[in-house]
Amino acid sequence: MAVGLFTVLRERNARVYLAGVIVSGFGDSAMLLASGVWVKELTGSSSLAALAGFCAWAPTLAGPFIGNLADRMRRRTLLIATSLVLAAVMTSPLAVRSPEDVWLLFAVLTAVGTGSVLMDAAETALIASAVPGEVRGDFNGLVRTAIESTGLLGPLIGAGLFTLVGGPAVALLNALSFLLGAAAFSLIRVREAPPAPRSRRSWAAETAEGVRHLWRHTGLRPLVVAGGCAMTASSLSSTATYALLDVGLHRPAAFAGVLGSVQALGSVVSGLTVGALLRRVPARVLSAIGLAVFALGALARTTGSVSLVLGGSLLVGLGLPWPLIGAMTTVQKETPGELLGRVAATASTLVFAPTGLALLAGTAMVAVLDHRVQLLAAGAVALGAAALLVATGRTRTAPPAAAPAAPPAGPGRDRPPRGAGAAEKG
Repeated sequence: MAVGLFTVLRERNARVYLAGVIVSGFGDSAMLLASGVWVKELTGSSSLAALAGFCAWAPTLAGPFIGNLADRMRRRTLLIATSLVLAAVMTSPLAVRSPEDVWLLFAVLTAVGTGSVLMDAAETALIASAVPGEVRGDFNGLVRTAIESTGLLGPLIGAGLFTLVGGPAVALLNALSFLLGAAAFSLIRVREAPPAPRSRRSWAAETAEGVRHLWRHTGLRPLVVAGGCAMTASSLSSTATYALLDVGLHRPAAFAGVLGSVQALGSVVSGLTVGALLRRVPARVLSAIGLAVFALGALARTTGSVSLVLGGSLLVGLGLPWPLIGAMTTVQKETPGELLGRVAATASTLVFAPTGLALLAGTAMVAVLDHRVQLLAAGAVALGAAALLVATGRTRTAPPAAAPAAPPAGPGRDRPPRGAGAAEKG
């Protein structure tokens, strides 16, 4: 495991990209938390405060259409340009002064959500040419660990900064994070293949091509569906947390921070080990194991024992990243370069879009059902997805004809001579 991680960190492109992920992710998570607090403070409405998070999530539903743009431009240029545009957009909240201005926050969050979907698709395709293939799993794990870390620290900093100096300062912090992200992307050295010539087909027809590739490829489809099931199970589990604390453990709501930290620890361990595991077992097998571990953790959280619930939270954090990383890594490995933006965005939609719907369902369930029933339902969803992966076995179909493999990095890549090949981001 350590050898793979050190190899990743020796790669200049990997280091630069990870720095960009950490900086931009930190700003995004800080702003998302502060936006909800800001709306609540201005309007006094909890429902409008919740709408802030929905605005940032909603563009995920349009992922297949947005990802089409990532296949029409050079990805590095697109990442830099999008980051700069979002930095400018994040100055708009400086004009928010009263409840009548809240719409501007919603518009900004929707724009940032759209940009994030586009950047995720472009990053997936760019990193396929910028990071050596032999450390693909290690790199994906480090990216996931970075995301988990910023998700923990960003909201704390955002809440503190909002309390001290107000929302505009958090918006400027996010704008700065986008500028630093653009600088990081500009330092990535990679020779990209030129975008495919523009066809006369409509945007919808080109989008459908990416959807068809994903859905017809029986090696990809079960992994992506399993990833969506993992996120659905995670949402069902998380919405039962406060009922678990109140009824099951008789602990204050603040104890949720302890459970969250333990789960995050599991995710960090998962991210650091996934590369070594993917070198030993297929992504399908690792994803199924991760889902089973998650289900075991959900079962442990149904008990009234603090130690077992803490152990269950650790298992939930450990198991959840494996199906996500397995799905996205395989998408990159099995998808032609000219389709990678569209297919990656479609996969992200199928994996992450169910999160919002499951959160709504979980919120309704916890109001009428015992929290243990909800946790068992989360475990059942995870086990069902694991069974799907086992049942599909190693069956695969080839990608659609006339789709050449993604080209390897050209001689213009700047990296140590020890590395070779191409890799993908998860």
